[in-house]
Amino acid sequence: MQADLIEMQAVATSEHKVLLTANQIRKAFPGVVALDNVSLSIRAGAVHALMGENGAGKSTMMKILAGAYVADSGTLTLRGKTLNLKTPRDALDVGIAMIHQELNLLADMTVAENIWIGREPRNRLGLVNHSRLNEQTAELMARLRIDIDPECLLGDLSIANRQMVEIAKAVSYNSDVLIMDEPTSAITDKEVARLFAIIDALRRDGKAIIYITHKMDEVFKIADDISIFRDGKHIVSGPASTFTPNSLIAAMVGRELSQLFPKEEAQIGDVAVAVKGLSRKGKFHDVSFNVRYGEILGFAGLMGSGRTEVVESLFGVDPADKGEITLHGQTLRIRSPKDAIAQGMALLTEDRKKSGLFLMLSVGANMEITAMNQHAPAGFVRQGVVDGECEDMRKRLAVKTPDLNETIENLSGGNQQKVLIARWLLNKPRILILDEPTRGIDVGAKSEIHRLMSSLAKQGVAIIMISSELPEVMGMSDRMVVMHEGRVAGELNRADFSQERIMALASGVRADFTN
Repeated sequence: MQADLIEMQAVATSEHKVLLTANQIRKAFPGVVALDNVSLSIRAGAVHALMGENGAGKSTMMKILAGAYVADSGTLTLRGKTLNLKTPRDALDVGIAMIHQELNLLADMTVAENIWIGREPRNRLGLVNHSRLNEQTAELMARLRIDIDPECLLGDLSIANRQMVEIAKAVSYNSDVLIMDEPTSAITDKEVARLFAIIDALRRDGKAIIYITHKMDEVFKIADDISIFRDGKHIVSGPASTFTPNSLIAAMVGRELSQLFPKEEAQIGDVAVAVKGLSRKGKFHDVSFNVRYGEILGFAGLMGSGRTEVVESLFGVDPADKGEITLHGQTLRIRSPKDAIAQGMALLTEDRKKSGLFLMLSVGANMEITAMNQHAPAGFVRQGVVDGECEDMRKRLAVKTPDLNETIENLSGGNQQKVLIARWLLNKPRILILDEPTRGIDVGAKSEIHRLMSSLAKQGVAIIMISSELPEVMGMSDRMVVMHEGRVAGELNRADFSQERIMALASGVRADFTN
């Protein structure tokens, strides 16, 4: 393996000069070694994909390169000069910028103010020159072909457009090294194409791009080089052309994942949920569908198609204006999540950190919160029983944590997601709604969650799954509802699934796929 690594690295650095190196970087936190003497070489004019499961050490390395963390030992070198980075400002000053997965923008400031904060143009009196500020922002946006008003408040933008502003801000520093951490997690396919065009332009200008993503197709579209981390160690590096999806996954997880979508046959029962003519003004209109016990019903569609809004109305988060919801054969009015939970429903939300996790609390506290009422006769919680059930669930879902007292913020994204799933499973739901259940988590954790979904379906749970990843929704669904601009564009049986047919429906395109 070491000989292969040396040979692959020689090939990777033969065409473009190495710009940035990390040598024998070590970083430890209480109870865990995040980076174990890791070395890395980044070429100018190339996109270097950094791959690995959550907890592999990717983000820790990027934060060290960006000045957010200081390594315990090891050296960083940029353009042949040793770096001493103690703050993100230090990194920016030497030409290293980072686009974070969790957006670091200020909602009550304008787009222009967010991009140039701390670098605003001044007039002769030392005051901010707002006219010039907006003008240079418009010039930047035009260069990147991003259609966003510089004077718009950031809080008024969609998550996708906020992501584009974050990208523009990083580019505005004119840095030689640009780190992108999951930059496409919240943007549309059209915006992904625009981002890739921006990356191509930066690459032609000799910039080095470090690209972190869990989306395998993106890696092979955009990457020149790939490095793989596992358990805090550097496993292998080489040109992207020397990897296949299977070899990449095997190196990431240390084993072959023969079946990423382990869909198993389950006995389909009676209708668990029937929705008829559901509408909410400005969000979706006349939506009808049903899902049966033991069935996985997938929801596909482009960003903004109304998928999330429909399931949130079904769960009582934002009740619909009109329409009919029938649960377990009884037509009901769901006015709040409390009503939905009482009917055996559970909702795993799209944004686990914003609307799911209590980041400063322990794993156990996050897991038990919906099940407390079940174990509180006369108002007193039987904590021992609750703790026992949480520990059993931790083992069942293989949540990687020292114990239930660990702060959940310290867990990887995949393990945080498992804790949220465990929270709802403690309620023994009959209807489980999963909104982007594997967004931002690694392939190993994805496979485990998919296996759990199949197991629950075999136990008779009715599952509704929203996913923006077509292979996932096709691989795990028995049937699929495709939405376009707030309406149901079509419903497909598993035998009729194809990426072309789904994308045509999601895009509002009429096409004949009978041949």
